[in-house]
Amino acid sequence: MGGQNTVVVVGAGQSGFQAVASLRDRGFAGRVVLVGDEPGVPYQRPPLSKAYLAGTAGLEQLHLRGADFFAEKDIELVAGRVASIDRDAARVRLEDGAELAYDHLILATGARNRTLPVPGADLPGVLTLRTRDDADRLRESLTSAEHVVVVGGGFIGLEFASHAGRPVTIVEAQDRLLNRVATPEISAYFAALHRDAGHTVLLGQGVSAVHGDDRAREVELSDGSRLPADLVVIAVGVVPETALAAAAGLEVANGVVVDAHLRTSDEKIFAIGDCANFPCVQAGAATRLESVQNAVDQGRSVAAALTGGEEPYASLPWFWTDQSGAKLQIAGILSGADRTVVAGDQEAGKFSVLSFRDDVLIAVESVNRPADHIAARRLFTADPKPAYADLEVSEFDLKAHWKAASTRG
Repeated sequence: MGGQNTVVVVGAGQSGFQAVASLRDRGFAGRVVLVGDEPGVPYQRPPLSKAYLAGTAGLEQLHLRGADFFAEKDIELVAGRVASIDRDAARVRLEDGAELAYDHLILATGARNRTLPVPGADLPGVLTLRTRDDADRLRESLTSAEHVVVVGGGFIGLEFASHAGRPVTIVEAQDRLLNRVATPEISAYFAALHRDAGHTVLLGQGVSAVHGDDRAREVELSDGSRLPADLVVIAVGVVPETALAAAAGLEVANGVVVDAHLRTSDEKIFAIGDCANFPCVQAGAATRLESVQNAVDQGRSVAAALTGGEEPYASLPWFWTDQSGAKLQIAGILSGADRTVVAGDQEAGKFSVLSFRDDVLIAVESVNRPADHIAARRLFTADPKPAYADLEVSEFDLKAHWKAASTRG
């Protein structure tokens, strides 16, 4: 691509940063502009609910790169919000009135936290965790809070509980933790883990109101009972940021709809990361993923597409979380699983859950078994994918099966 071309990236999270960094790595010589709605250099979000929240990681450790990196790579950082996209003129307009012309536009707008639509959810002491400022407010609040209630039993809520430094009450509306992202075996293990750590885990309970005066004092549950709470952390999932794309007339459905090359319905515009709904090879369906791996790989993929690459996006999804001394690593997509096998020692907290669809391995969840996770990621690159009968021969030992398959290959 010629040196006169301009690529504008909207969103300075993991995917937006990776896109601009990869463009330069691949020799793109044109103008590169990264627009973020927070001041300063782009930073990582995963540590916000882990080491940064716990105070074991500082601000510098959040930064994806220092300011000198962007200067050396000639990447322009613009702090501000994009108000609109003029597709006919190929320009974006910021809320302060500034405009940026583009030859290609990459939307990496991410997602925003779901709100809790109940009375009292706007009281002081009711907080969420998405940004560095959110994490700072939570850290400060934890110093004086006596009763902490976490609403939501997904990754963010459970990671907060693990790193809060005190017992908390976790309220989950579904009948198990991690309902959307893990198997029942993993859910049961982490529920027991959090209870053993001193947390109270309430399942099948929604929140009907937050009560208080000048701040939150109680959380009322769906059964009418009340919990004391002077700090309430809302962690009930996220919603993709699609308003900008929708207002520009791009196709939107559970995210910004893109093709296998991450292009939107406008060939000049791409969408990546948490906001993108893409054709996922592993799921066999349009999918929106919220993970660092997906954000990074899609950033690299769109940079390749803009510098002559023609490969469709087909990276293997994988995820991780650290909670109360346990590391969970997931490879693959669980959707449609109809059989599971547990390998390893659940009581010792070192095991993997293998999930199959039509007797083909589609996902592996590993708790404190990193070798299984690595083997699984290698096995998912094989064609054909491992079958139940093949793995049964090795007693579902993924590492042994991978070695055997490599030897035969």
